[in-house]
Formats: sequence, C-alpha cells, structure tokens
Amino acid sequence: MASIKSVCVYCGSSNRVDARFLDAAAELGRLIGRAGIELIYGGGRVGLMGRVADGVLAEGGRVVGIIPRHLHEREVAHQTVSELVLVDTMHERKQLMAERADGFVVLPGGYGTLDEMFEIITWRQLGLHDKPLVLADVHGYWAPLVDLLDRIIETGFAQPDCRNLYQTVTRIEDILPALYAVSPPRQPVESKWM
Repeated sequence: MASIKSVCVYCGSSNRVDARFLDAAAELGRLIGRAGIELIYGGGRVGLMGRVADGVLAEGGRVVGIIPRHLHEREVAHQTVSELVLVDTMHERKQLMAERADGFVVLPGGYGTLDEMFEIITWRQLGLHDKPLVLADVHGYWAPLVDLLDRIIETGFAQPDCRNLYQTVTRIEDILPALYAVSPPRQPVESKWM
C-alpha cells in the first residue's frame, strides 16, 4: 500500500457551476480530513477549491494553500487554512504543490485544472515523480477528456502503458482507495519514443 500523508487536489475556482460539483468537492474534503491526510491545494476560498478546503477543516484536518501573490492581492485566498504559502509565480506554485504532495486528485475544473493535470501526468511519464494520480470523473465531467486520452494512445502519440500514469474513478468515495492502491510499474523513459 502506498503511503499517502498529503494529497494535492486540482480543481475549479468558480462558484458558477453545477452544485453537484461543489458538493462533491466538499465531500472529498471531509473524506480527506477524516483520513488524517493533509490537503495541498491552490489556496483559494471560492469554487471547488474553497469547498474542498472547508470540508477538510470541518473534520479538523490540516490544509496547506499555495497561492501566487497576485491572486492573494485580489482577495481570493482562503484566510482560515492551516498554512497559507505565498509564492511569486504560477510555476513556483505548481512546483511546490507537487513537491509537498504524496499523490494527486483532479476534480472538475477549467483551463488551470487541465494545465496542472497535464503537467503532473507528463512529469510522471518522464520519470520526474512516481506519485499516484486520480482523475475524478464526477457526474461524467471528464468523460470527453478520457476519450481524448484514449485517442492519443490509439493514434500512437503515446504508448499503451501511458494508461497507467493515472486512474479514473467516478465516485468520490473511490478516490482515496485508488490513491492507496499500488501503482503499476512505470514504463522506462527511454521507451517513450520507441
């Protein structure tokens, strides 16, 4: 079993979304808090970000928000998290989030969430980390993306082993068990291009 003491959650920061997604984020936060796992996230107080953080805090869990100064100055930072880390750039934010996490979860989100997800998958493909990644296809949100990821493999732009870089679940309650599952062996980086 993998040792997961902290988990990075990538997710949307909009409140103007279907309430089911906001509720799912809150549920995940509560599960993380009850499990005694530290949440690493983007530091926001709005959207799914705020809901997942509030869920962890409601269960007495520890929350680390990492936010660039330019977003903090817009007053979107969550001020009651356990630790709020201010950084200068988005790149620094993503690097620190990745370093501090033992695993990753991708909830529904927008362009920023996709950016974070693809970067962390690519880093795993290149052997820069071997931490588990779970794509939470809540209410079918990521279904078109899962189809696209399969298409990338089917057309030869990625090896079939790349399906092992992440796991997809459809229920919030399956996220933590998926993180704890033993990760399959990574393909050697040199085989990526052959």
